[in-house]
Amino acid sequence: MADEIHTTREPDGTTHTTTIVDRDPKRVGGTGMTLLVLAALAIAAFVAFQFLGNERAETGAVTEAAQKVGDAAQNVGDAAQEAVK
Repeated sequence: MADEIHTTREPDGTTHTTTIVDRDPKRVGGTGMTLLVLAALAIAAFVAFQFLGNERAETGAVTEAAQKVGDAAQNVGDAAQEAVK
């Protein structure tokens, strides 16, 4: 912190003193930035959980479809064996 004092003398003998105080700049935005980062993390977590939930649902649907195809193939194989007898 630096202070400057300027004294000015007028021709009629009067003086004027001006003091300039230089203060450290205040830090603005620390709390705002923290809230912004927390909000971004919350949004990212929400999107990630939604994606993982969709991935699990898709995996379950594919597994179920594969099981149905396997069952149908088994039925066709059983029917073919019965036809040959």
